[in-house]
Amino acid sequence: MNTVILIPSRMASVRFPGKPLMQIQGKTMIQRVWEQAINSKIGEVVVACSEQEVFNLITNLGGRAILTDPKISSGTDRIYSAILKMNNISKLDCIINLQGDMPLIRPEQIRKVIEPLKNNYLIGTLATDLKKEEISNPNITKVVVEWEKNLIGEAKEFFRKKNNLDNSIYHHVGIYSFTEESLYKFVKLPKSKNELSLKLEQCRAMDAGINIGVCFEKDIPPSVDTKEDLINVENIIREKYEKNQ
Repeated sequence: MNTVILIPSRMASVRFPGKPLMQIQGKTMIQRVWEQAINSKIGEVVVACSEQEVFNLITNLGGRAILTDPKISSGTDRIYSAILKMNNISKLDCIINLQGDMPLIRPEQIRKVIEPLKNNYLIGTLATDLKKEEISNPNITKVVVEWEKNLIGEAKEFFRKKNNLDNSIYHHVGIYSFTEESLYKFVKLPKSKNELSLKLEQCRAMDAGINIGVCFEKDIPPSVDTKEDLINVENIIREKYEKNQ
């Protein structure tokens, strides 16, 4: 499949300002995500950033970055804005939106998000096991999945916190795959009521009747939403480094 990976990056995060350039064991977070995307070897990697500092960092590393309007609030709207600025781009079969706060995601997990598109979904994403301590954490997005076959199912609901959870609830992982058609359709939709109230942009697609395919992947590393998450990720990297010594 002709694939491109876009990593939206914005310094003005409400919960964690300046997050993309936070240092994690000698490297910035955005650099770590960019390197993992490069190592997936499935297509060109582009950082869709809203600040010159991030642009300079990635281009100085030899990567490709595109400046986008800082006022864009949605990651998917940001990658669409970047695609419009990409020259000499042929028809794309798969556009991956890889969040810039996933410094530990592994290349094979990035590749896995393509699978729902191969199973005729217009949008794909990943889910992993929900740990007991994550159930009541509003920073962790959950997804209800109706499984079909080959560990691929359909997302039925996304939320951050609610009562009466059952065994069909999983930890949603913030990476998406789109067909070119579905991305263009998504960004032209108005923000839906559920998107605005839950602050989850994937609700815009579901409210418009666009089905989202989910691929299960065990043991996906944590993302960074808070300073506490950053410390956790640093500890994981440090432990891995010490084991390899």
